Amino acid sequence: MVRVLSDSDVASVLELKELLPVLAEAFERQYAGEVERPERPHYPIGTGLDPDDPTEPTGTGLCMPAYIHGEPYAVTKLATVCPDNPDRGLPTVTAQLALTDAETGQPLSYMAANRITSARTGCIGGLAARELAPSGPVEVGVIGAGTQARWQTRAIAAAVGSRLESIRVYSPSDSKVACAEELEAEIDVPASAVGTPREAVAEASVVVTATTSTEPVFPGEALSAGTLVVAVGAYTPEMRELDAMTVDRAAMIVADVPEEAAETGDLREHGDRELVPLGGVLAGEFDRESPDDIVVAASVGSAVLDAATAGFVYDRALEADLGTENPL
Repeated sequence: MVRVLSDSDVASVLELKELLPVLAEAFERQYAGEVERPERPHYPIGTGLDPDDPTEPTGTGLCMPAYIHGEPYAVTKLATVCPDNPDRGLPTVTAQLALTDAETGQPLSYMAANRITSARTGCIGGLAARELAPSGPVEVGVIGAGTQARWQTRAIAAAVGSRLESIRVYSPSDSKVACAEELEAEIDVPASAVGTPREAVAEASVVVTATTSTEPVFPGEALSAGTLVVAVGAYTPEMRELDAMTVDRAAMIVADVPEEAAETGDLREHGDRELVPLGGVLAGEFDRESPDDIVVAASVGSAVLDAATAGFVYDRALEADLGTENPL
C-alpha cells in the first residue's frame, strides 16, 4: 500500500521550528559525505504539443534523487517548470515526491511537494540567519515578494525567534504590499513595503534576495557592516541578484552546495573566492571572524533537503494517520 499525501496533509504536519534542526542535521551529513546525491537531470518537455511552434518545448522536467545514509527512506523528487502556467491559473513550478523503503525498495508514499520545496528552501535562510546573523535585534530586508520571499522570512522568524524586530519588503510590483501585510499578520512583527531596494537593505542585519532576476537587485554599497545576505534566487549562470561590490565586500561566502553555487551568475565571475559549505558552518567548523563582517549565503538547493523533509513529513503523517492508502 502507498500512502498518498495531499498538499493539505503536508501542510498540517510541516512546522518550520521542528523542521529546522532536521535540515541542520541533513546539511551536516551532506558535509560529512554521508549522503547520495546524484546529478539531477533536466530535460525539455512538451516539444511537439504546440501546433504553432512544434519545435519548442512547453517546459522543463527535473528528477532529483537523494539518500541520507542510515535513513529508512530513499526519496526522489519529480518537478516541472512550465512558464506559461500562470496564464492557465496553475503554478509555474510543480513538484511531487516519491518515498521508497531503503531496505526493501518498496514504494511507501507519494506526496505533493510544492510546499516541501518552499519550506526546505526557506530553512536554508533560516539556518544561515541562526548561525551567521549579527547578534542582537534582527531587521530583515527582503528583495522580492513572491512565494520564496515569504518562506525565507517565515523560516528566519522561526530560527531567530523574538530577536526579529522588523521586516521591509521591496518589489517593483504592488505585490510588495500584500507580501508585507501577510508576513506581519503571520509573524506578528512590523512589516512594511518600501519604495526602493536601498530602503529595504539599508540598516538591515539580514538581507534576503528571492527573485528571478538576471541583473543585480540592490546596490552593494548600501549594506551596513555585519549584514548577512541570503541569496536564493540565482541558480543558473544567467541569473543574478548580487552585484560585484556585494561579493567583494563579503568577508565570507557560504553556500549550500559550493561547487554548484560557484557556477551561478552571482559568483561565476569570482572564481578566486573560497566558498564555505553551510554544512561546515552548522558543524561548528566555520564562523564569522568579526561582528562587522558582511557574509553572503548563496543557495541553489539540494535534493538531500527534500529527502530529509519528506521523511519528516511522512513520519508525522503516519502518527496522525493522514493521507489515503492505495494499492499500487
